[in-house]
Amino acid sequence: MDEFKKNLVRSTGMRVFIYLLALLVCSLVGGVLTLLLAAGNDIVMLKIGQGLSSLLIFVAPPLILYGFTRHEPMRAIGFRKSVSAWMLLIGVAVMFASLPVTNQLTTWNEKMSLGAFKALEDLLKQMEDTAGDLTERMLQVDTVWGLLFNLLVIALIPALGEELTFRGMLQQALVKGCKNAHVGIFLSAAIFSFIHFQFYGFLPRMFLGLLLGYMFYYSGSLWTSILMHFVNNGAAVVVAYFEQRNQISTSVEDFGATDSPIILVASLMATVLLIVLCSKIKYKYGRN
Repeated sequence: MDEFKKNLVRSTGMRVFIYLLALLVCSLVGGVLTLLLAAGNDIVMLKIGQGLSSLLIFVAPPLILYGFTRHEPMRAIGFRKSVSAWMLLIGVAVMFASLPVTNQLTTWNEKMSLGAFKALEDLLKQMEDTAGDLTERMLQVDTVWGLLFNLLVIALIPALGEELTFRGMLQQALVKGCKNAHVGIFLSAAIFSFIHFQFYGFLPRMFLGLLLGYMFYYSGSLWTSILMHFVNNGAAVVVAYFEQRNQISTSVEDFGATDSPIILVASLMATVLLIVLCSKIKYKYGRN
């Protein structure tokens, strides 16, 4: 069996085939389950369907691929060690420090025009509005149990699944294939953003992908980017919960936003410096 796995590791075509086959089967099963659960247009069933779909599309395929092709699949995909508390703290700090930059990129992205391609622009905006309406419906809870359920379905499962797929599997493959960490991280962040099929959220999502990518690369552990991704998603869930209960006046869209150029520059500088700090820790102490 070990020799069989070694042969699979050497064959790029076979690895791609195993992943695509697993993705196809899991996507079909997830699609059927989502349609069945969404039939009554019940928001709770929609959330369950989304959670199951995320598990099947983003969690299962990379685990199946690495299970078939690697001797130590969990270590190979990114769970190499228990990451230090410093790396986790830096990761969380990066997410909050970058909020003003992320919000500014969102504002710029939403103002983009496709010029002569008006029909395409209208279609993309309609898709964006539809996705936004669904997200708003899913965030509308006013009980603790509803909050916890949203944290699971909207924050935790996507964080786990997308980090397994885009950082653990894709980024590592691109960094190795390109023989350049920065190129690999950039490409995986671009694909991560593109695959969401939301043009008017492409820039902030790609920026998020870069932050997650660099922190995963420098920390050496997928737990870092999973925690960061969870914090990013979870912050929106928590803000929406307290806004729904009229306990805060800040909306999800306004959370972390600013009109001050000074704060924007400070946000960008703090984010870069924190990532540089993470890289220095890596090169000083190494990683497993």
